[in-house]
Amino acid sequence: MAPSKVLAGARVVLPAGTVDDGRVIVDGTRIADTAPPEAEVVDVSGHWVVPGFVDIHNHGGGGASFAGGTHEDILKGVDTHRRHGTTTVVASAVTGDLDFLARHAGVLAELAQQGDIAGIHFEGPFISPCRKGAHDEQLLRDPDPAEVRKLIDAAHGHAKMVTLATELPGGLDSVRLLAEHGVIAAVGHTDATYEQTLQAIDAGATVATHLFNAMPPLGHRAPGPITALLEDERITVELINDGTHLHPAALRLAFHHAGAARVAFITDAMDAAGFGDGRYLLGPMEVEVADGVARLVEGGSIAGSTLTLDRAFKRAVTVDGLPVEDVVAAISANPARLLGLADRVGSLEPGKDADLVVLDDAFDLVGVMRRGEWVVDPQLG
Repeated sequence: MAPSKVLAGARVVLPAGTVDDGRVIVDGTRIADTAPPEAEVVDVSGHWVVPGFVDIHNHGGGGASFAGGTHEDILKGVDTHRRHGTTTVVASAVTGDLDFLARHAGVLAELAQQGDIAGIHFEGPFISPCRKGAHDEQLLRDPDPAEVRKLIDAAHGHAKMVTLATELPGGLDSVRLLAEHGVIAAVGHTDATYEQTLQAIDAGATVATHLFNAMPPLGHRAPGPITALLEDERITVELINDGTHLHPAALRLAFHHAGAARVAFITDAMDAAGFGDGRYLLGPMEVEVADGVARLVEGGSIAGSTLTLDRAFKRAVTVDGLPVEDVVAAISANPARLLGLADRVGSLEPGKDADLVVLDDAFDLVGVMRRGEWVVDPQLG
């Protein structure tokens, strides 16, 4: 077990607000309220200490894929994102053959059982061909509840979320099925109307998959899904804050209408996150990454992102002008609540896992701790 530590002198973001010259006590793998006499004092004066980041929508990183990789590949991607502050990550699949998705869910379920990932998100194949984005249209299918159930069962209790075009045949029944099984039904890659989106919310949908992206734009006569998802208090909206997927004004619009308590920052990252430009595969689709932007080789659609959550955090504060406390809610507390893990992660409170991130005064990452162990040690630079 790691020695006890006291991180002292930082601005610490707690659920009740920011404490200047605060401290966080780590005893073993947990946050504690009192420090033993032998605890190591780590001086983090002039820095911020915030909860470890929680990413509910992530396809890979470090050159490795969550969507089809081996155990070794997936762990490589997990480690890449941990080094950028994401101490809790859900592995997202992309559209594929249903039997392949079920088999790969078994691989991911083993890693979830070991605690390496926090669960599985199925993005596709139950999405609209009109808003397919970087998904293979030949493999798309209507959301048949029996097939949705097949994927849930293949995840052995570790399915956390399924993204659906709920206006398709079987969509509402699939939402009800997911809600009954405690799996998040997310509205996304959808061509739904405003009214159809409200029906999905009433059926049990609770998340908007990367709001604004892969759905009809907001219109003054046809408000579409964006308006329905923003105005309903039952919905948490995912936002990709990389400067490519969203204009800063769109992000501020979402925060203004949904409020900080209903926003979850995600990466929607693919293999190139934390790795570099080049050619990659996202599921069966070939992707070209240039200047950090991922696009399909054929057609040019944006194909996920190369984002890491430390960059999303810094951008939210320094470019978008959001309060640090609101960013912490969106990047840690809210996604932890969605996953049902708020008793363990998402905030710096005694008894919770010692998952935290140390940022300098420019909001650049300098330290990451997961369950009491340094992943990136701020004392070593």
